[in-house]
Amino acid sequence: MTDLKAFRRACYEAARQTGGALTEFRISAGQTPNFHQAVIAYQDRTIAVVCVRDAPLLALAVPRVIEFAQVRESGPLAFVEFPELADALAAVPGFRLLSAAELDGPVDLARWPPTSRHDMHYWQPQTLGESLFNYS
Repeated sequence: MTDLKAFRRACYEAARQTGGALTEFRISAGQTPNFHQAVIAYQDRTIAVVCVRDAPLLALAVPRVIEFAQVRESGPLAFVEFPELADALAAVPGFRLLSAAELDGPVDLARWPPTSRHDMHYWQPQTLGESLFNYS
């Protein structure tokens, strides 16, 4: 289980270091999605730091709505690169930041034990990002 306090601290500090404002935490409590989000606003864009609920894995993505509404976003996350934010998060002990290139690449189950074979069969992910960050 991911330490939510450590995740929040890391995101606040990374936002501060990079000139962003942490505007919202979106905590996932249901079956899906299986990740939490910290939404950081910059002058020219908004980035989500997403964290797998059951593993200390982070990624940068386009923010997604977690709350159930009449129209719910679905499909895989769109992972993005933001080098300054990535550098700040990469220095946080206890978490591993994955790059967009890694997440958009193939799944290697031997390398990623947090990915269960049951989830692989159910979700049928095409990329590592889809296997780690389940949304719909």
